Amino acid sequence: MEQTIDNTEAWSGGKRPFNASYGKLMMWFFLMTDALTFSAFLASYGFSRFKYQDLWPKAEEVFTHFPFLHGDHPLLFVALMTFILIMSSVTMVLAVNYGHQMNKKKVILWLSLTIVGGIIFLSSQAWEWAHFIHGIDGEHATLISNPYGHTLFADYFFFITGFHGFHVLSGVVILLVILINVIKGTYEKRGHYEMVEKVGLYWHFVDLVWVFVFTFFYLV
Repeated sequence: MEQTIDNTEAWSGGKRPFNASYGKLMMWFFLMTDALTFSAFLASYGFSRFKYQDLWPKAEEVFTHFPFLHGDHPLLFVALMTFILIMSSVTMVLAVNYGHQMNKKKVILWLSLTIVGGIIFLSSQAWEWAHFIHGIDGEHATLISNPYGHTLFADYFFFITGFHGFHVLSGVVILLVILINVIKGTYEKRGHYEMVEKVGLYWHFVDLVWVFVFTFFYLV
């Protein structure tokens, strides 16, 4: 007896082995390629870091500033930035969870807090950039000069943290669009909040990447 297979709904997310929807799979593919990009950047940074280790600045001697506080506070501000971004992942998890429960009000609340966390992180990063560029003894840090040590340190710092900051900014913009759709009831009409889950995957990836950036730039 000939068996027929219906492939019309194979990528709908409702059949095994394709339990993930097409949208989620495409997001995972994007995140995998983006992870390879960040890996290449950080590997390049690590190579230069150990090649010029005698001239390489020490992060705890460079990032000692903290807004409105006098004196040196090594890496304290960066640690606070990291904590804020990680907490935004927690609020994103809650938004996704309440999306599964079709709880519109809770989704709005936790998405809004995630956006606030992203904005605070970006503002903090802008302040840190400004302080780093200001340099020491009137000498500014640029792509061709660095009063703290080897010039490549500034090059990598601006490029990698800037590239990550662009991802955070993109995430905030996307979250704002998703939030507007939630408020308008778009996903209530669809019967699911999968878009919230997909953007949540992106946001968690951005947070995870920052953990590696933080480790490479500030701890190693």
